[in-house]
Amino acid sequence: MPVTVLLVDDEPLVRAGMRAVLEAQPDIEVVGEAADGAAVIPLVRQLRPDVVAMDVRMPLLDGIEATRAVLRTVDEPPKIIVVTTFENDEYVYEALRAGADGFLLKRARPAEIVHAVRLVAEGESLLFPASVRQLAAEYGDDGGNRAARAVMERAQLTEREAEVLRLMARGLSNAEIAARLVVGTETVKSHVSAVLAKLGARDRTQAVIAAYESGFVAPG
Repeated sequence: MPVTVLLVDDEPLVRAGMRAVLEAQPDIEVVGEAADGAAVIPLVRQLRPDVVAMDVRMPLLDGIEATRAVLRTVDEPPKIIVVTTFENDEYVYEALRAGADGFLLKRARPAEIVHAVRLVAEGESLLFPASVRQLAAEYGDDGGNRAARAVMERAQLTEREAEVLRLMARGLSNAEIAARLVVGTETVKSHVSAVLAKLGARDRTQAVIAAYESGFVAPG
């Protein structure tokens, strides 16, 4: 089955360009488009896309609020990639904190766009981990988020789970973590699932953001 994608951007040329890039791939299908975040929820419910690629800044409802709305109201929500003009943007970090699974630059090369959609759909690695670290260093609370610290303390991660979370924050995939720890991939998947459950995170991106916000992992 192909990865299905919904494109949300107020610029028709951006949507057309991303559609052309993605539909050139045999394993990706663009199932719909919208010009504003306000149209996302009904389209997600109707089309059930695997991934939503959404502009972070739109006139009526921006990508941050649209992300929050989708995750709050849609059962089994899709993965969300926010699309932005500027990499080092506080809006991008706020979107990640709101629950987005990653971000993509509008000037990204076609191969990067395809890679981002596939990676986020698979959910076994972090998209652009170095950039996420940079955003966390500039806009995160750097351990000053009391709520994040409380969540991390309540999680009571085991030593191995903590090690897995640190490697997740560095952007390692499940297979890479398995090789590093000399264990099976299924074992790593079990540890990742345990980390997500204990932190109340829907995916590894949110777990990593919590790790940075709580000071468990230093973003530098």
